[in-house]
Amino acid sequence: MDKKVIYLDHAATTPARKEVVEAMLPYFTEQFGNPSSVYSFAAGNKNVITDVRERIANTLGARTEEIYFTAGGSEADNWALKATAEAYGNKGKHIITTKIEHHAILHTAEYLEKQLGFEVTYLDVDENGLVRLDDLKAAIRPDTILISTMFANNEIGTIEPIKEIGAIAKEHGILFHTDAVQAYGQIPINVDECNIDMLSASGHKLNGPKGIGFLYIRRGVKIRSFVHGGAQERRRRAGTENVTGIVGLGKAVEIAFATMEERTKKEIELRDHLIERILSEIPYTRLNGARTNRLPNNVNVSFQFIEGESLLIMLDMKGICASSGSACTSGSLDPSHVLLAIGLPHEIAHGSLRLTLGDENTMEEMDYVVEQLKEIVSKLRSMSPLYEDFIKKN
Repeated sequence: MDKKVIYLDHAATTPARKEVVEAMLPYFTEQFGNPSSVYSFAAGNKNVITDVRERIANTLGARTEEIYFTAGGSEADNWALKATAEAYGNKGKHIITTKIEHHAILHTAEYLEKQLGFEVTYLDVDENGLVRLDDLKAAIRPDTILISTMFANNEIGTIEPIKEIGAIAKEHGILFHTDAVQAYGQIPINVDECNIDMLSASGHKLNGPKGIGFLYIRRGVKIRSFVHGGAQERRRRAGTENVTGIVGLGKAVEIAFATMEERTKKEIELRDHLIERILSEIPYTRLNGARTNRLPNNVNVSFQFIEGESLLIMLDMKGICASSGSACTSGSLDPSHVLLAIGLPHEIAHGSLRLTLGDENTMEEMDYVVEQLKEIVSKLRSMSPLYEDFIKKN
């Protein structure tokens, strides 16, 4: 097999599809008008935005006017938490989230604690990364105003019991937000069935452009403006709309949902093949996250007696793009907070690898990756005093 780039980091970002780029191009140079202008040349773009808003709403079982465009998932997460704190803080100052959330949630929660005096309960998860519903119920207080749990974890791929969490939130009259950045476009989501009040998503996770996402806000939820200025996004997020990005997002959503069943079936086949070969052919290796209740494209494994950064560098030398966890923390020397939360000791968490697949990956690539992993892990372990001691003792 000729050396080429094998991209297995789709949880970090995805390539924009050619159809997406083609749909966007006219809005850079030809249909460039500001949607807020009154003349017809520009006003037509307002209709384009409405069409995309409707398309997204239909994928969630939502209303068109409940979709608000943002610059991406992190902004949507910040908006959901900060605006809820502002609007409902007079009812209570307690929020519930989990220890495995994306840092867009965790750092926003910390901000609310330090700057606005909120109390935040960070729920533990089980060994697969699942929220325990009994723990959630026990954490609810009279002053709880928001529950925020991710739909599916960005590192280990575990899909949370969102329908059950939503039912608990509704029963107690608590707002429910879910960070669905990894799940949207990968698995079906219906906001009414899951009693979701707010949902965050991002375009570049589903073969759309970067710098565009959305926040679903259920009608009746009194979330206030996040960006002040003009009247855009029904006065909740000021600023000239990113028409080009919105068009690209709309096209990406259209394709993602039209191909979801066939695409995820292929990803599951590749995922399971990769997991089976790695676990059966490389000793002292464990799968992180649920075995089946996981995102179709996610593989996360830990190799004992090796250091993850060295593994990534050596994979890169073989043309394989992978990660050890969230791209947002790639510069950190600390082990993944997600892996520590599911009970992995530091030394094993440091030897973790996340491989996230896309629809262009092939079975031939999966086999090539396994063969390279076997060689690299063996080489790294041969240089490990810990491994040498372990072998002597056993």
